[in-house]
Amino acid sequence: MPALAAIEFHRKQADARAAHHALVRTLPAASLTPHAPSPTMPAMNGPRFSALLAALGFLATNSSADWLQYRGPTQNGAVADRLPLALPSAPKVLWKAQTGTSTAGVTVSGDRAFTMGNYEKSKDVVVCLDVKTGKEVWRHEFPLALDPNSFEGGPRSTPTVDGGVVFTMSHQGDLWALNAATGKPVWYKHAQKDLGAKRPGWGYACSPLVEGNLLLIDAGGAGCSTIALNKTNGDVVWKSGDDAAGYASPVVADLGGKRTVVMFKASAVAGLDVKDGKELWRTPWKTSYDVNAATPVIAGNAVLISSGYGTGAALFEVGGGGVSQKWRNKSLRAHFNSPVIHQGAIYGIDGNTGGGNLVCLDLATGTVKWTEKSVQGGSLILAGGKLICLTEKGELVIADAAPGAFHATLRVPVMEKRCWVQPTLSGGRLFVKNNEGDLTCLDFGAK
Repeated sequence: MPALAAIEFHRKQADARAAHHALVRTLPAASLTPHAPSPTMPAMNGPRFSALLAALGFLATNSSADWLQYRGPTQNGAVADRLPLALPSAPKVLWKAQTGTSTAGVTVSGDRAFTMGNYEKSKDVVVCLDVKTGKEVWRHEFPLALDPNSFEGGPRSTPTVDGGVVFTMSHQGDLWALNAATGKPVWYKHAQKDLGAKRPGWGYACSPLVEGNLLLIDAGGAGCSTIALNKTNGDVVWKSGDDAAGYASPVVADLGGKRTVVMFKASAVAGLDVKDGKELWRTPWKTSYDVNAATPVIAGNAVLISSGYGTGAALFEVGGGGVSQKWRNKSLRAHFNSPVIHQGAIYGIDGNTGGGNLVCLDLATGTVKWTEKSVQGGSLILAGGKLICLTEKGELVIADAAPGAFHATLRVPVMEKRCWVQPTLSGGRLFVKNNEGDLTCLDFGAK
């Protein structure tokens, strides 16, 4: 399918996910002009490559109101939902709730929202809230220390909702499958005690990912670095690899003709066959303290990764049984909150702790298009061509996702205290949360 036709197809409100998969499956490996793997390979500037990446970046959206997993419907931090044409100068607060200390995000299924937190420095809680009122529907709690470590502590991962079940993972590896309607346990595993995993230094931050009948986690440890469980009962389906765990979440996509789970480990990014965990490709990626924490972003057969501590970002193309580097630079050093891609451009926070500028890069070349110093730290998502940024200090900034220049259409403080948590947009409601668990639901066309 030609790139321009793909964009037009999406604009006509077809199913974005189905279109994305269909497009990728019909593209030959040569569509992105593969080269032999080389860590020093120069950037490829071909117009075909740029146009194709632009189309695939645009297609990485979904119009579903539900936000069932970390990074949203497409795992890329993007939804096709459009914000109101006339944004209010101060969005209406629908409700507020206190959900416990954590950097866990919010997931939404129908009229229920789910998140996690830690109370009294001694117990972790999975909480279900009514999306219209913020009232607690149920909570599931278990003993666990707060474990602050250069940040507030508590759960680091985000609940995943699938088939009436909520899957959560604690910083110690408590893996729960809970009935979404009642909060009652369906099954439980402990990554370290039951599965032989090895906890990373800052604790598990991987959000579990459902793929078909599998539940995928980054576990770490010899022979069990990545684990696929049967989502219905928690039984092990396969274990793979010896890498130490990173802090990013798994992403599944069709890459190089294979259904692949992309894992950002402590010192490498690797692609595994979803069916059996067999390693398909890998490339080294070393960051200080092994903090590879920003979840990879997929655009067609390309994988974008980024990390902090002065490391930078790179775009890799998968094909021909391997992976090749298209470009690498230090213009985007995403510490833990992942960038987004829209119409051939990357938008991300260049650094997080202590601030960091919002930057825009060309997807095909990595060239910086602009830098915006007024958006400091925090996180961002993409909705209908708009960037929704929540800064580290709690300012909500909405801006055009445009590579020509930065243009904010809304700027308003909405939170206090440090904010590292990615916003969630679902059903016209924007959920914003700080690291101490203060959750606010804002009206952006709620029904």
